[in-house]
Amino acid sequence: MAELTEQQGHLSSILAQQKELANEINQLQAQITNKKELFNKTQGVVEYLTQVGVKLPEEETAPETKPTEVVS
Repeated sequence: MAELTEQQGHLSSILAQQKELANEINQLQAQITNKKELFNKTQGVVEYLTQVGVKLPEEETAPETKPTEVVS
């Protein structure tokens, strides 16, 4: 009978862990939804500014340099 009680303890522990994981997943899904909404808003602003002709100054291209090799 003690074996059954030990198994019940494991089941209880696993169910608690499962519930905690479900809560974490729900929180992460809410964060994803919020980030998607923010991304879509910023994308709309970028599209609007691009359509009205706003441009960033072009970056100057730096001369290419070869990577330095380290000899041990």
